[in-house]
Amino acid sequence: MKNPSQTTDIRFHLSSESDTERLAQWLAPLLTDAAGDDGPGGRIHLHGDLGAGKTSFARAFLRACGVTGRIKSPSYALLETYKVSNLYFYHLDFYRFGDSQEWLDAGFRDILQKNAVVLIEWPEQAGALLPPPDLDFFLEHADTGRAARLTAHSKRGTLWLNTLAPRLQTLPHA
Repeated sequence: MKNPSQTTDIRFHLSSESDTERLAQWLAPLLTDAAGDDGPGGRIHLHGDLGAGKTSFARAFLRACGVTGRIKSPSYALLETYKVSNLYFYHLDFYRFGDSQEWLDAGFRDILQKNAVVLIEWPEQAGALLPPPDLDFFLEHADTGRAARLTAHSKRGTLWLNTLAPRLQTLPHA
């Protein structure tokens, strides 16, 4: 049972690319540090229309996690893999999938391990076959910047969101 005082959904506004980078910098250590019983790792699903900022956030997040060198969009390759220390990072993009079975046929189920960081853009293309993430990140175009929402779906995600909540309060709310 969830603690009623714990936040599982929060809305805020990212007014600039620097706000997006700041959010990535705040979130990165929560997934890479071995805090808690589960250790490092976790899954984040990135939602939003084309150009909403999913890949920009993913790049800022991977950079904040210590990934160096070029960080490519997985739009055509479907998967980009990185390793920092002993932690694997998988950045997937399911935009081009026409059938929810395709992600399974591609063998991506094997990388959804608790001890890896997995970012998935366009997870809705995988449908109900994709297990729920620890955290859903929704981005929408707004008059200026992006309207954003984080929703936790696991104990891990709830911990991350409640750790982030005081910092997110410093950003404008939608």
